Amino acid sequence: MKNRQLKRSHAPIFWGLFGAGGMLAALFGPMLVAITGFAAPLGWLPAKAASYQGALALAHSLIGKAALWGLISLLLWHAAHRIYHSLHDVGIHGGPLAKALTYGVAAAGTLAALAMLALI
Repeated sequence: MKNRQLKRSHAPIFWGLFGAGGMLAALFGPMLVAITGFAAPLGWLPAKAASYQGALALAHSLIGKAALWGLISLLLWHAAHRIYHSLHDVGIHGGPLAKALTYGVAAAGTLAALAMLALI
């Protein structure tokens, strides 16, 4: 029997971030569209429910910051992975450059979100 060693890969990390971001997009995306696109502008919610002060209070709390950072970063990683593989599907094989650009933007956005939430 041949002694075959498995090759290490970083792909499971990106697929995990993609899956988590996709789950959040599927669960919270329609709800956010309904709240911010229809319920709040049409006055179906109480006045304080979608106010700036309410959103700011959420961003001031530690749990709110963690939730916002998780939501923003996972959606960015989901989008990066989707864009990278969509480029491959349409015949654009960017290789390491495309990977660095897509995942680099997601990493930069994740760090920017962390910094901005820390400043609030």
